[in-house]
Amino acid sequence: MARKKIVYNFDYDSKFLNEHNVKKLAHNLTHDADNSEKILDCLFTAEVTDEQIAEVTGIKLNFVRKILYKLFDAGVATYTRKKDPETQWFTYYWKYDCRKAAHLIEEEYNKHNQEIQDSLEFEENNMFFVCPNGCRYPFDEATDFQFICPRCDEKLDFKDNASIIDNLKNVESTYIINDD
Repeated sequence: MARKKIVYNFDYDSKFLNEHNVKKLAHNLTHDADNSEKILDCLFTAEVTDEQIAEVTGIKLNFVRKILYKLFDAGVATYTRKKDPETQWFTYYWKYDCRKAAHLIEEEYNKHNQEIQDSLEFEENNMFFVCPNGCRYPFDEATDFQFICPRCDEKLDFKDNASIIDNLKNVESTYIINDD
């Protein structure tokens, strides 16, 4: 039976908040795409307890709590604690924190783009030499080794890195930016 499609409504306006990015962030935080997506669906439906999430999703309660705690540790899930006057037990009501999620997604997006930019700059500003076994060294290191690979004692030859540069120029973030 197909699951009902949940509409992700965000209470915070950010170009980084969309369903794709929120699910990707949850997967990165929990390393459990299937279960985290089901739990997110619940968190975007209403403020819910871990027991309700387990019942609706069919995920064992201890796995639900494990994922909720990972989301909580990252700051994207919050809870309110209410005490039952009869049993004196606490019930935790969970919800998703869109503001913190937007901030984390933006950080990841910027970090990924900076890594690409740094790699591109390094590739554009260096010449590379490789041995027949694939060891790769920038010119400065190759000269230090007198163009002999220190790993396999093979001769280092010039290798054009234009294709690597082209590939880096075409790399895009896996996060999607909303159009305004």
